[in-house]
Amino acid sequence: MNVLLFGMSGMVGQGVLRECLLDPDVKQVLSIGRNITGLQHPKVREIAHANMWNYDSIESDLAGIDACFFCLGVSSTGMSEAEYVRITHDITLAAATRLAKLNTQMTFIYVSGAGTDSTERGRVMWARVKGRTENDLLKLPFKAYMFRPGMIQPLHGIKSKTKAYRILYSLSKPLLPLLRAALPNQITTTEQMGRAMLGVAKRGCEKKVLESREIGNVR
Repeated sequence: MNVLLFGMSGMVGQGVLRECLLDPDVKQVLSIGRNITGLQHPKVREIAHANMWNYDSIESDLAGIDACFFCLGVSSTGMSEAEYVRITHDITLAAATRLAKLNTQMTFIYVSGAGTDSTERGRVMWARVKGRTENDLLKLPFKAYMFRPGMIQPLHGIKSKTKAYRILYSLSKPLLPLLRAALPNQITTTEQMGRAMLGVAKRGCEKKVLESREIGNVR
């Protein structure tokens, strides 16, 4: 299986990458981002691509992709809705539309978030935009799945790029195992996220939108 990964340097992307590298069914991971990380691994190939709204110059590199794991995302804090739409919705749909044109049999998994608003009419801006993004992805002619995790526990040395999240995870680390035991449907891990994405890419899933409890149950 050839995997395309967006957001490899983020917390979720790091978890997905780890599981891809451990999975013998994954032959190659192609990472696309504005910058390359410099990771050296025989399975990994990175492409630095500045214009995330257009893929004309690298379309040939996108051929032969079996699954795309879209883990790219930013916080909406301090952003206008128009700016957040341009980054969250427009970048995602630009990539997805090009991939759907190249291979209608591929699987596209989008990391959204708990509380996403499928009606696109709620009061919370980020939830509306995520809902619009999900709805537009589900209209494309490929196998699309939306992952809506709640709190994600980073494992295996993985860290968030966001300072506030790193502090939060550091402070809550002693309690997270207890919280996961008490609230198994609301807390998942980077390992579970990666394994669930691979499981859905390989075997599909009846549900198109998976909340945290479904993500934890994917095998």
